[in-house]
Amino acid sequence: MVKKRRNAAGYTLTEAMLVVGILGVVIGTGAQIMIQAQRYFILTKTRMDLQREARAAMYVITRELRQAQTSTITIDQAANTQPFYSRISFLKTQDSTLLQFYQIGNNLVQKKGNNIKTITNHLVYLAFAFPRSDDLSIISVSMTLQENIFQGRTKALHMASEKVQIMNN
Repeated sequence: MVKKRRNAAGYTLTEAMLVVGILGVVIGTGAQIMIQAQRYFILTKTRMDLQREARAAMYVITRELRQAQTSTITIDQAANTQPFYSRISFLKTQDSTLLQFYQIGNNLVQKKGNNIKTITNHLVYLAFAFPRSDDLSIISVSMTLQENIFQGRTKALHMASEKVQIMNN
C-alpha cells in the first residue's frame, strides 16, 4: 500500500504556469505604462522649453520695438524664400542704430548694426503687422515655434503679442 504525503511542500505545474502568466501580463502592461510616462515627460519638457524660448524671444522683440522711431518702421520679407511680413526693420530712437528681426529658415535672427545674433532656432512662422491702419505705433507680432519630440512627432507652440506700443512717435 502506498501512503500519500499530506504536507508535501512545493507547487504544482498549474500554479507555476499561472504565476508566469500573471507576471507576463504585469510586465507587459508595466512596460507600456513606462513608455507612456516617458512620452508624457518628454512632451511636457518640450512644451516648457518652447514656452520659455518663445517668451524670451518675444521679450527681446517687444523691448527693442518699443524704442523704435515710428517713421522708420518697415515690414517686408527677408528673401524671396521667406514668408511675407517676416522681417521688421527700424531705427532706435536713442542711437539711430538700424535694427532688424527676421526669419532665416528655422532661425529667428536679430541684426543690430553689423552684429547678427540668433535668438531661437525652432522658429516655424514669424509675422509682423500693423493691426490698425490709422495707428502705425501699434505692431502685432506672431510666432510659432516647433520642436521634434519622438518617433517623428513634433510639438508646436504659437505665441502672439497683438499690441506692441511704440513709445516714440
